[in-house]
Amino acid sequence: MAIDRRWRVLHLTWPAFFFSFVAWFSLVPFASSIGKSLSLSAEQVQTLLICNVALTIPARIAVGMLVDRYGPRRVYSALLLAVAAPCLMCALASSYWQLVIARLLVSCVGAGFVVGIRLVGEWFDAREIGWAEGVYGGLGNFGMVGATFGLPLLALLFSPANGWRWAIGISGALCAMYGLIFYFKVSDAPEGKEFRKPKRRGALEVCSRGDLLALIFMQAPMVLCMGILAWKLAAMKLFSQAVAYAIYAGLAALLVYQIVKIVRVNLSAWRNERVVPDERYSFSQVAILCLSYVVTFGGALAVESMLPAYFEAMFGVSVAAAGAMGAGFALASLIARPLGGLLGDKYGRKPIIIISLIGATAGLAAIGLINERWPLWGAMAVVVVAGFFLMAGNGANFCIAPLIRKPLTGQIAGLIGAYGSVGSVLFLFILSLAGPGAFFVSLVLLSASACGACFFLREPGRSVIKVARPSRVDVIDQSVPAPAL
Repeated sequence: MAIDRRWRVLHLTWPAFFFSFVAWFSLVPFASSIGKSLSLSAEQVQTLLICNVALTIPARIAVGMLVDRYGPRRVYSALLLAVAAPCLMCALASSYWQLVIARLLVSCVGAGFVVGIRLVGEWFDAREIGWAEGVYGGLGNFGMVGATFGLPLLALLFSPANGWRWAIGISGALCAMYGLIFYFKVSDAPEGKEFRKPKRRGALEVCSRGDLLALIFMQAPMVLCMGILAWKLAAMKLFSQAVAYAIYAGLAALLVYQIVKIVRVNLSAWRNERVVPDERYSFSQVAILCLSYVVTFGGALAVESMLPAYFEAMFGVSVAAAGAMGAGFALASLIARPLGGLLGDKYGRKPIIIISLIGATAGLAAIGLINERWPLWGAMAVVVVAGFFLMAGNGANFCIAPLIRKPLTGQIAGLIGAYGSVGSVLFLFILSLAGPGAFFVSLVLLSASACGACFFLREPGRSVIKVARPSRVDVIDQSVPAPAL
């Protein structure tokens, strides 16, 4: 497996994430402009921001299963091609309900991140997986800059009234074009290496009764977030209360159905049957990474979503300037996410995650203290520093995820990624309900809680990474999992 081939695949993969991020967050820098153009209330605009992340939750779970079954090349290409239509719908929208439907559909492209995690994990071994995943996530996340800073500049080429429409439509077209490039240029795994698939389909496999109960419990917050969205849309009079109750009933049925599938796939775990050592892993690792990702990605996403409009109102700057200020998190990710992965590979993922969350807690508290008396450079500096720690935590987070259980990487990354979206919906809901003060307080409290939980994290296969011979890539890939917590 030639080194240049691995890096060629990596540098074909991160642009897919980049363009998906541009389309996903194409609404954010134009939130106030769209509100004025279509005469939307502030609450309607905030609801649109929630819609922009809501379906990412089930989409990441579904895409995680699809990528483990069909492979990254086909799934990522299909996702990029599919997002062009709702982007066009958003660009042509003339009413609030059209925007809601379009942004719900566009939010599914956020699941593309999961595909790249599995693909990069196939091409890089455990000794450098953090660095590779960090490069993928950091450069891909830079798509936030393309959305919050680049798209407003692109809109300036068109009329002030329709610039946002052209920019959003073009973001979808770029995704579609790159989807075709990705399909013909990337392969699922290196030549001669098997792309391993799960033995059972339909739900994540776990190894013990306790793990099974934990997995079942973790389904509820994801469904609850979908219920929050339905409640918000009903409050906006987008549909009747009767329709809202029907949606709640459907979500309850979905939860029951998902639990039944989980139990069916994991009957052996319920019976505490013996698990083959090579297939055993601790689900508590996944749960802790989910909590960490609620803050390091979900919190970052929520702050990135609200900052442009927040700073525009606070400092009275232009949309482009506010977008540039709000892009501080994405700017930080360009360095911090690869650095977090690199340091995790070298010094251990657990200490890097803990240090990152300590810094993130302090940084989020500082952002909450920003007011109109601050100099613009000071506000921007605080945003960049907070974003640096959050994104470093992201990088360390996904040093671990691909090592837990290789054939399940898509589903594990999908669950962790879904909880990132759970965090963003939760925090944006708090913002719409109680305002910026409660929003930042909740972020700080949950960040501190995630930091405490990470002290109980155990890294899978770290001893194997230290002793593995460079020539035996397969041995490193199949490292012995950590014992259950």
